[in-house]
Amino acid sequence: MAAFWSTYINKVDRKGRVSVPAPFRPLLSGPDFEGVVIFPAFRSPALECRSLEQMEDLAKAVDALPEFSAERDALAAAIFGASTPVHFDSEGRIVLPKALAAHANISSEAAFVGMGKSFQIWEPKAFATFRDESRSQIVRQGIVLPKPGGEVS
Repeated sequence: MAAFWSTYINKVDRKGRVSVPAPFRPLLSGPDFEGVVIFPAFRSPALECRSLEQMEDLAKAVDALPEFSAERDALAAAIFGASTPVHFDSEGRIVLPKALAAHANISSEAAFVGMGKSFQIWEPKAFATFRDESRSQIVRQGIVLPKPGGEVS
């Protein structure tokens, strides 16, 4: 599967419409749904954005948890109960639902941030702060990626 890369800052119009970056759109278009599923991020004032296929994968992961367990109920409610599927219009725009835009403090501009298999939508200044703090944390803690096969570089 292809990945979401880079950061794009786009204007949000007074109707709440914003263009999804052109490189992201092909990764979100399938035979049954052309758009994105959005839900509030858990650890930041941002929006998680997934394709319909990725949401189905999340559903399988949640379904693998013991039925009626607290973990399964919590994850199902937090992910699926808060998710909104949003279709592209003819120009590749989406309308950000007001409650989701409020969660991320998005008003006039939105930063679309590639996160590999998914992307997030942030208020641009909040994302810049998060990005800078993340870089500092990586340097401070000496965070490295494992090599394929599990070794740490």
